[in-house]
Amino acid sequence: MGDIHKRLAALGLKIPEILLPKPGAELEKWAVIACDQFTQDLHYWEKARAIARDAPSCLNLIFPEAYLGDGRPDSRIQSIHRAMASYMNEGIFAPPRLNCVYIERATPFHPCRRGLVLAVDLDQYDWAPDSRPLIRSTEGTIKERLPPRMDIRRGAPLETPHILLLIDDEEDTLLPSLGELAKNAGSPAPLYDTPLMMDSGSVKGWPLDNEKAWTKLAEGLEKLGGKANLRYGVQDSAPFLYAVGDGNHSLATAKGIWEEYKALHKHEQGYENHPCRWALVELENLYDPGISFEPIHRVLFDTEASAIEAALKKLPGFRYSKKGERYFALEADTAELATVTLQPLLDELAKPTGAAIDYIHGKEELRRLAADASRPAICIELPPIRKNGLFQTVAKNGPLPRKSFSMGEAREKRFYLECRKLFG
Repeated sequence: MGDIHKRLAALGLKIPEILLPKPGAELEKWAVIACDQFTQDLHYWEKARAIARDAPSCLNLIFPEAYLGDGRPDSRIQSIHRAMASYMNEGIFAPPRLNCVYIERATPFHPCRRGLVLAVDLDQYDWAPDSRPLIRSTEGTIKERLPPRMDIRRGAPLETPHILLLIDDEEDTLLPSLGELAKNAGSPAPLYDTPLMMDSGSVKGWPLDNEKAWTKLAEGLEKLGGKANLRYGVQDSAPFLYAVGDGNHSLATAKGIWEEYKALHKHEQGYENHPCRWALVELENLYDPGISFEPIHRVLFDTEASAIEAALKKLPGFRYSKKGERYFALEADTAELATVTLQPLLDELAKPTGAAIDYIHGKEELRRLAADASRPAICIELPPIRKNGLFQTVAKNGPLPRKSFSMGEAREKRFYLECRKLFG
């Protein structure tokens, strides 16, 4: 058994001790969507509170970002830590299990998306733009966004994840094969099976708790790691095995707390085994049919269409067409994401003119803005994202510019459900 744990450690992974509510818990009230969703919609979070009411809920363990500006961050964080300690002390959780959790998530847009909840080693992750570790950020990290998140994680008795890591398994064989092993094990009944609040679909989870399954996981990831440098045309010291799909700043927060802990405790024996060295995540495959990648389009205000057109002419690997006086559509001649070269051009254009840049989800909203004469906007429609371009682009260029892509609709985002002891 020790050998498989060493193999997984070399792959940046650890089998965690998962905490779940005891059987009989109202999981539809327990599970809550990622804190960085519906940030401009307090009504959503008020409705979530009304649904959960007095039942145990992950809503009491997180800080919805819709409330970040309410002037009460310290009291909210104290309340979160108290709720974590209370849930641990009051017997809300079943005894912890050493296992991964294989997940099948249904959403209003896709019938099934596969995932695997496990822990990743923060010593094998770095968000710095010039770093090339095993686990890499896909978008630039804004340092100023980390301190309030670190305040929440620092000393927290528990963690519950909304971080999604992606693997580049073009044949899409690893997670389906693990799912078959989980379902066909001695106890094929799921650990949980619950609808999710507010029309967000449902989720089922099965334990992956035996050496046969963990060996299958290690073998699959070792195979992907062996292909990485050749596939992306780079020779990095560590293969590019995991890309952060969602929760970039949450993983950077976990890294910051671990580095902080190391600096304070590195003289103590066994400090390297503290739970905060790892972060609980869900691993998904980029090529899973249940994952949609959408471009995030660009809109500029207070500038001229002629200036934008001149900038687009400088864009290598892309062509553009005009679909209106103030509407440009990019077409790709490359698998690389357009934002790598487009965003620096737009930033350079905006500085001297004072042009404002906004980031728009969906062509319908983009067309509405182009037709709105009350505030003339120059709209740039980005081409569809090719899944085979994500890892290749990040491998060659490092993290992408901000707002480069979106993984599905808001209600498709991860729900908090599993927990793990952190500083408890």
